[in-house]
Amino acid sequence: MEGVNRTSAARFILLGLSNVPYLQAIFFLLFLLMYIITLSGNLLLIVVVRINPKLQTPMYFFLSNLSFNDISYSSTIVPKILVNTLSQDRTISLMGCAVQMFFHLALGVMECFLLAVMAYDRFVAICRPLHYNTIMNRKMCASLVAGSLSMSILNSALHVALTFQLPYCKSHYINHFSCEMPPLLRLSCQDTLYNEIIMYISAAIIGLCALCLTLTSYVHIISTVLKIRSSQGRHKAFSTCASHLTVLALYYGTIVCIYLRPRSTYSPNVDKSVSILYTVVTPMLNPIIYSIRNKDVKNTVKRTQTRNKVL
Repeated sequence: MEGVNRTSAARFILLGLSNVPYLQAIFFLLFLLMYIITLSGNLLLIVVVRINPKLQTPMYFFLSNLSFNDISYSSTIVPKILVNTLSQDRTISLMGCAVQMFFHLALGVMECFLLAVMAYDRFVAICRPLHYNTIMNRKMCASLVAGSLSMSILNSALHVALTFQLPYCKSHYINHFSCEMPPLLRLSCQDTLYNEIIMYISAAIIGLCALCLTLTSYVHIISTVLKIRSSQGRHKAFSTCASHLTVLALYYGTIVCIYLRPRSTYSPNVDKSVSILYTVVTPMLNPIIYSIRNKDVKNTVKRTQTRNKVL
């Protein structure tokens, strides 16, 4: 019997967001629209940074990496949601589930690291302006991104290996729209306390440390900005950081709700709603938030549009 149960988990079925036909149509159109905005907004930001020599700076280098990460992050989840929303067959293979979880976790952690790196970049720019070019040189920027990617991949590989060595014999129905750890752990017929402890430790070390480093950077930034005598200078410095803090609050708030809460408070519907915020909404909002508050990006887009009209 145990062998049959283990074999049945060779494929999972994602229950998705809803089985109500008219809601499925609404969800499909809504997610399709958000995905198009995510792709177009982030690709536009990457192109704008590439074509404007004035934007070849560390800040925009990290912003381009964040945009690329957001495109990849959203693409690991949204296409599958769109297919499953209209399809009667919502199955996903064990390997497909593992691959989706691997990229989802790796890119999610990469987002945390990039936000921390961007905060450090703003700290150096505002608090150490005379040494900015020396500290944030090309080698340093590339090393920060490469190190972040390496740690993200190692963390993701660890969790995927621990999760998929479990026997799944309770059910093969995942009450979610993607293969995330919390709903998957609840399908195992083995005690998952060890996996959950590792998940909490990992989330605490990576998420909270990255958040603390980010907040520490901004404490120094704010204290430095308050010393600026010119009100115009203070406004410009605060404006530069406001968009980053907005993204930070939205992303970390939703991540903490999923990965650092007690198991007794688990709710499938709440989990799905919160997951939508950091997997779909945040990648869509990032380029909008940064572009709206950035004159250089807006001016580059306007000049490109004017040039195209002339041609």
